[in-house]
Order: sequence, then structure tokens, then C-alpha cells
Amino acid sequence: MYESEELTEIRRAVRALCEEFPGEYWREKDRERAYPGEFVDALTKAGFLAALIPEEFGGSGLSLDAAAVIMEEIQAAGCNGAAAHAQMYVMNTLLRYGSDEQKQSYLPGIAKGELRLQAFGVSEPTSGTDTLSLRTFAEREGDDYVVNGQKIWTSRAEHSDLMMLLARTTPRDQVEKKTDGLSLFLVNMRDVVGNGMTIKPIRTMMNHSTTEVFFDDMRIPASSLIGEEGKGFRYILSGMNAERILIAAECIGDAKWFIEKATDYAKDRNVFSNPIGKNQGVQFPIARCYAQMRAAELMVHDAARAFDEGGNAGAEANMAKMLASEASWAAADMCVQTHGGFGFAEEYDVERKFREARLYTVAPISTNLILSYLAEHVLGLPRSY
Repeated sequence: MYESEELTEIRRAVRALCEEFPGEYWREKDRERAYPGEFVDALTKAGFLAALIPEEFGGSGLSLDAAAVIMEEIQAAGCNGAAAHAQMYVMNTLLRYGSDEQKQSYLPGIAKGELRLQAFGVSEPTSGTDTLSLRTFAEREGDDYVVNGQKIWTSRAEHSDLMMLLARTTPRDQVEKKTDGLSLFLVNMRDVVGNGMTIKPIRTMMNHSTTEVFFDDMRIPASSLIGEEGKGFRYILSGMNAERILIAAECIGDAKWFIEKATDYAKDRNVFSNPIGKNQGVQFPIARCYAQMRAAELMVHDAARAFDEGGNAGAEANMAKMLASEASWAAADMCVQTHGGFGFAEEYDVERKFREARLYTVAPISTNLILSYLAEHVLGLPRSY
């Protein structure tokens, strides 16, 4: 696949940084379920997390396609970009719909690494992916909003200074369109943690730093509102497309890591006096995963370019996320199978990456919902839910 010299150079720079964080670093973080703050700081210092921030605010002003290359290469190097990826895709919503005052107040600090925008509060225990049914409510009181409710699967909330929060501002039974009545806020968490906001970590099968967040009469200034009141759902859609594309790019990176790891092992591991990679039963699954990865990779970059060109890239973003996550998971399973018993040994890093890869066929959107979207919005079939 042709790639510009700029993107190739970005790959080299990301790979060089990642080499400073070998498998042992990630194994230790995984054992302790600790946040890789040193890695995130290094990404920030190198300017990678400010890739989408315009140069006028101290960022690089790169395209989403370039950001996708950054996230892909992090995963391909055996690292875990989930510790920092939200800053990329949440950033897009702020750039597109935030006020000049909000951009001036926060973007330079984010670009310098003085602020972290890592938390995205959307999902709730009772609504799941039915975002329009969320119950967290923000009521206007003078120059403030008072927020009550709960979010779940809000990853990195304990390690973020700012949160993008979606809340209802008009009761659902009082809106003309079901997509109305939700508003988006940029919350300065430093002012509200312990003062209306409570964060509780959720331990999961992989080290993802996810949490549930409770809002109890949390008071935030009205200036926290992004765009117009009641239009928040529309604003987050473009951010969700960016999220799906960037996570799809991470999945491509994971697939490349699994394929390389399996290929090297199949060349070196000798059984019955021959390398196991000589057997078609071993090499064919690796080759199939490579073909599946390459096809998904093309879709990912097509989606990123469609997003960069403007307009609605919903279909491309959804297809990229589905195909890439399935390619990654297939490669993960193949890699464990190729390694046999050693695939379960911590020191090989395969089992850690295997656990991490499983997430993305479920989150941030399930495969079934992607198929429903394509059936309805691309193929014109009746809505299925």
C-alpha cells in the first residue's frame, strides 16, 4: 500500500518511542492493573497526542489518517494505545463544535501536556448502546448546570483532567425529535472530583483503567456547554466516527503484531526435526490472517480519508471498525494456537495482547449494531430495533 513519506516518518518516530517501553514494562503494568503514565507522558512530550490539535493552539494539525497511523504503530510495537486514544477522538468533537473560548482555554494546555482530556462519559448501566435512553440529567440553575446520574465504562476517568459528558437537558417526553434534548459538556474534573463527582474503578480481564462515575448535584458552569443545548447527540456522532476509525487502526496494529509474532515463532520452533512453519496446518492460518488484516487495513485508511474530506463517514467508519476488530481477533486466536502452550505464558506477551484484543469486537460498538446500521442506512432495509 502506497504511503506518503510524511506517514512513513511518523511510523518511524512512533516505533522509536515505543522501543523504550518493552514487553516487561507492559507486563508489570498489567499485573498491577496500573496506568502507564510514563508511556502517556512520552507520547505527549513527543507531540503525538496533540496530532489533531491545530498548530495555532500548539498541536501538529495532522489529519485523522495520520492519527490512525500513530495509533496503529503503537499497537504493532506491542504497546497499548488504549491508555491515551480517547484524547485523539474526543478532541475532534471539541475542535468541531467547541467555542473559541473553550478552545483557547483548553487546547494549548492539552497540547503541552498540562491537561489530559481522556474521559468520555456516555454509556450508562440502564441504556448501554441505546444512547438516546440515557438518564443522567443536567438542569440549568442560573449560571450553572446541576448534574445528577451515573456513567459506566468511562475509561481513564481517574487519569484525566477533563471529561466530555453527554447528559439530558430536556426530558425525553418533551422533545420533538428523539435525537433532541441531549447536551454535551466539557467538564473540568479538577473542580468536581469529590465535590459532586465520584469515580469508582472497575477491574476487568485486561488493564483498561475503566470506571463508573456518579454525579450527585454536581455543579458546573454554563460555559461548560459545547455548542447549543439539546444538540449534543449530533455533536458526538462525528466524534464516534473518529473513535471507530482510530480504534480500527489500533486493531490493525494488533493484527500485525500477532502475525509477526506467530511468523517468527513458526520459523524458530522446531518439532520432529523441522520448523513448525513448514506445515501447512500452521502456515495457512497465518497467511489467512495476513490477507484478512490487509483487506481491513485498506478499509481503515479509506474511512480515515473519507472523514478528513468532511461529510458523513458513518458507513466507512463502521465497516472499518468491524473488519479490523474481526481481523485482530482472528490473528490473536491464531497466534495463541501457533504458540501452543507458550501462548499462555506471560513472558511471551501473547496472552496479554490476546485479552486486550478481545475488547474491540464488543466496544465501543458491537458488531450487531454495526450490521444493523449498514442494513438500514446503506442497504435501505427496515430498521431492526
